[in-house]
Amino acid sequence: MEASRTLRTLFAGFAMALIVVACSGGDATPSQGGAAGGCPTSQPAAAAAGTTRDVTMVTSKGTIVLRLSADLSPIAVGNFLALVDCGYYDGVIFHRIVPGFVIQGGDPEGTGMGGPGYSIKDEPVVGNYHRGTLAMARTNAPDSQGSQFFIVLDDAAAGPLESVRTYAILGEVVSGLDVVDEIAAVERDGGDRPIDPVSIVTATSGPSAP
Repeated sequence: MEASRTLRTLFAGFAMALIVVACSGGDATPSQGGAAGGCPTSQPAAAAAGTTRDVTMVTSKGTIVLRLSADLSPIAVGNFLALVDCGYYDGVIFHRIVPGFVIQGGDPEGTGMGGPGYSIKDEPVVGNYHRGTLAMARTNAPDSQGSQFFIVLDDAAAGPLESVRTYAILGEVVSGLDVVDEIAAVERDGGDRPIDPVSIVTATSGPSAP
């Protein structure tokens, strides 16, 4: 019981202080992603109500399939899909890994401090956090979401995230949770950055599978 309480307290600290706040500086190897041409320069159009799309994320550890629903967060989903479709995430690394909590990526600088050069409006959080949830990262400032995202690793992390409820939920992993776990298991430095970078080779979107 005491161990469980300690774990919840630890995760609550991560959720309140770190999750999206881009990690502080450091010597992380920069990503090679963040496509320069054809990507949005301001908040893209919101995804239409009822829209469901699958994003196939081929990583250096294997393939993850994410199912996004506009009914959860139309602005954030529209933004994420626009970045996927322009190739923004290709070559970007997972710059922050906290076992039992989240893996985080989407920063073309690979430091946790980067983004697409614009931010998007906040939305009410719809849905619940659980293992495999895909959500947007942000700072404590309003309307600070950009391109960074995270995937929840464990249901134990859901409680602290639910208590905060500031991270827009996009959807969930529908295939490749074993790959997510493999990414979460890589060796990290003291700043939760992988020693050997794990990259998104390509990310593409398409109709959701039946």
